[in-house]
Amino acid sequence: MQILYLSQVLPFPLDAGPKMRSYFVLKYLAQRHEVTLVTFVRPTDKPAYIAEMEKICAAVHTIPMPRAAWRDGLFLLKSLLTAQPFLIVRDGVSAMVNLLRELTSSQKFDVIHADQLWMAQYALRAKQFAPDARLVLDQHNAVYLIPRRMATGETNIAKKLILARESRVMARYEPRICARFDHVVWVTAEDLQAVRRISAAPMSAATVIPICADPEAVSPVVRKKGVRRVTFLGGLHWLPNAQGILWFARNVFPAIRARVPDAVLTVIVKNPPPGLASDGVEVTGYVSDLSPYLAETEAFVVPLHAGGGMRVKILDAWAWGLPIVSTTIGAEGINIADGENMLIADTAADFAEAVVRVLESPALGQKFAERGRRAVMEHYNWRTIYRQWDEVYDLVLKGTSAA
Repeated sequence: MQILYLSQVLPFPLDAGPKMRSYFVLKYLAQRHEVTLVTFVRPTDKPAYIAEMEKICAAVHTIPMPRAAWRDGLFLLKSLLTAQPFLIVRDGVSAMVNLLRELTSSQKFDVIHADQLWMAQYALRAKQFAPDARLVLDQHNAVYLIPRRMATGETNIAKKLILARESRVMARYEPRICARFDHVVWVTAEDLQAVRRISAAPMSAATVIPICADPEAVSPVVRKKGVRRVTFLGGLHWLPNAQGILWFARNVFPAIRARVPDAVLTVIVKNPPPGLASDGVEVTGYVSDLSPYLAETEAFVVPLHAGGGMRVKILDAWAWGLPIVSTTIGAEGINIADGENMLIADTAADFAEAVVRVLESPALGQKFAERGRRAVMEHYNWRTIYRQWDEVYDLVLKGTSAA
């Protein structure tokens, strides 16, 4: 088949969850079909990253994604005036529409594949240019839940109101757009049900396929003994990550230090916010080689209270063989077993207690490491799990629904 694959981010390097999802889906589809990748790029995307995607895809076309604070202000005003979600309005770029018009006029595509809700608007425009093409949407999240959950924990009244309004507008937009696709693939059953609950119309045919990693290509780290390092890894451009690590550093880690005085919290993030570093907290900035930190990690934490979809950092930590402590939302959509392959805690006191248990019991940490590694190999290996994409594409071309 000829597939036109639309991505909001360049799927390389694999330094974020959406990129990992896109990269391995592309890699799987490209083994069987001719895939043309159309993707937005940022100033930080290097020519070598594009070259990596050209090794996989039949063709790669890029469009710069403009971002600026003043533009966001204009898009927020437009969102308010048009009752459209800010997150969707912000990604409206005419150059992308022009490129899709050119591609569909010169080449026939069997399927237009939109990666994430942000690209759905472009898939629908491309469908206007290529009416015979079928539409597939890969929904990484129930998007409306993200600002709703963030609003719950926001103390700034203005931000709280903006987030609540974005959730309401997105809750009207999201199910309506999903219904216009021939097939929607969801990362988690929880997200599928969350959108079904707010949909006033019948939903499109649906399949759940989780985000997968490549654990076969990763060897478990050899962890040093006696190093009381607690590690957080994630991009703080995604606000649930920023909220989560600030909550952990301010409300949880001091209680851990009171019980384990030599514990160190290492925060590995790009562009860390001011005020995050404090007694026992080490903020590294971007790190190209994680191995020295991973080898000293006794507890890997995922302290999120907002978000949707899956946290790929859990799959990574399992593949590395690290013990994990997470909130319920942090581990949402993942095949976890509390007390068997990780610990789950939601309050500050419970989270601190869980981390201390792991720090003080190497045997418990080792059990979580081994069983977590087994879980990612069995349930989140793209080489086996992504065979489900063949079934999705068969259903789409036959015009039938999922079972």
